[in-house]
Amino acid sequence: MSLVMDKIAIVILNWNGRKMLEQYLSGVVACSQDEAVIYVADNHSTDDSMAFLAEQFPEVRTITLDQNYGFAGGYNKALKQVEAEYYVLLNSDVEVTQNWLSPLVKYMDEHQEVAACQPKLLSYVDKGNFEYAGAAGGFIDRYGYPFCRGRLFETVEADNGQYDQVEQVLWATGACLFIRSTDYWNVGGLDERFFAHNEEIDLCWRLNIIGRQIVCLPDSVVYHLGGGTLPKGNPMKTFLNFRNNLTMLYKCLPDSELRHVMRWRWFLDYLAAAKMLLLEMNLGEFKAVFKARHEFKKWRRQFEADRKRIQASREAPAVERKPFSLLWQYYVKGRKRFDELP
Repeated sequence: MSLVMDKIAIVILNWNGRKMLEQYLSGVVACSQDEAVIYVADNHSTDDSMAFLAEQFPEVRTITLDQNYGFAGGYNKALKQVEAEYYVLLNSDVEVTQNWLSPLVKYMDEHQEVAACQPKLLSYVDKGNFEYAGAAGGFIDRYGYPFCRGRLFETVEADNGQYDQVEQVLWATGACLFIRSTDYWNVGGLDERFFAHNEEIDLCWRLNIIGRQIVCLPDSVVYHLGGGTLPKGNPMKTFLNFRNNLTMLYKCLPDSELRHVMRWRWFLDYLAAAKMLLLEMNLGEFKAVFKARHEFKKWRRQFEADRKRIQASREAPAVERKPFSLLWQYYVKGRKRFDELP
C-alpha cells in the first residue's frame, strides 16, 4: 500500500485469464500508465497468469487473493489494498484507446456531485456496434429489467453517434467503472453476496438513492469482448442474474412500490421460465429461474437490515427508474431502440 494516495488506480480482476491479459493488458499499459497506477488482482487463479505478469509486465502491481471471491468480493478485497482518489474497475477483456482516461478524470474533477461514470462501451468483435454489457449507460424499468442507451434486451444498436452527448444514467457498467473511492466505500462497495452479475447496478442504484449522480461520457471510448467468464445462455449466469436482480429490488425499491413490483416479478419470472422451456427448449435455464427464486426466498431475510439502512438514507434520487414496462415496450409495442422508448 502506497504512503501517498494515487490519483487513479486501474484494477483488473483476473481469474485464470492469462489469454485475456496477453491480448489486452499491453494496450492498457500503453494508453494509461502516464495517468494511472495499474493493478491486477488475482482471484486465486490456477493457470500461470501471475508468472506471466511477473515476466512480461513487471511495472504492473499485483494483489493476490487467497480464494475466488467472485467479481464483487474480489474487487472489495482488492480495493481495500489500494489507496487512490479514483478507482477504475476494468474487465480483463477490454481494449482501451488513446486518451480514454482524460475525459473521465476531467469531468469527475469538475463535477463533485458525480460519484461514478463510464466511457462509451463498444463491441470488440464488431467495433461499429455498442456492447451488450453497458453500451452508453444504463437504466432499469419499473420491474427491475436493466437496459442501456444502445441496447434493449438482446437488440444491440450500431453506434452512429446518436448517444454521443453526456447523459445522467442510473447505472454504469462494471466492465469499465470509474468511481470515487470515497463514494465506493460510503455505500459499502459491491455486495459480496451477489458473487457476480447485477452487482454494479446495485452499487450505482444505492449511490443514486442518496442523491449521487452517475454519468456516461462518450468522449471516452473502449471496446469490450464480453462473455469471457460466463457466456450468454449459461444456466449459472441465468441463476445469478435472476437471484441478484430480485435481491437488488428488495434492497432498493421504495416501500410504496415493493409489494406491487414483487408480485409482478413473480408472474414475469415464471413467464420467462415457460418461454425458456417451451419456445427455446432450454431445460437448464428453465431450472435456473426456479432455483433463483427459491434461493432469493431463502436468503431474503439476510438483507432486511440492508433494506432498512438504504431506505433510511433515501433522498431525492438523481435518476428515477423508468415508469414503463420494458417487456411491454419491446415485445408488444415492438420498440427495439432506446430512442423509441416513451
